[in-house]
Amino acid sequence: MNNIKSMWYLYILKCINDSFYTGITKDITNRLEKHNSGHGARYTRFNRPVQLVYFESHKTESEVRKREREIKRWNRNKKLELVKGFPSERLTAILRISGQ
Repeated sequence: MNNIKSMWYLYILKCINDSFYTGITKDITNRLEKHNSGHGARYTRFNRPVQLVYFESHKTESEVRKREREIKRWNRNKKLELVKGFPSERLTAILRISGQ
């Protein structure tokens, strides 16, 4: 298994207004805390609390940025399909592994 801190993560948050926010990070739980405390992205600052609904790991920053651009171009329905197909036990596992 790859070292969890050496990976890059693409993540999707569901905001209080039912919209999705897509971002990247090296530490999902820390970033989620930042978003929910009002110290994350401007968009989530005004649409919190947010909930992690999807993530995927990438080996390099270049890979994850490319994937982020791709997903940000998708319409809401396409993002919803991606999120719906994501196993909730993976969300639980990543939060548990990283200490939440």
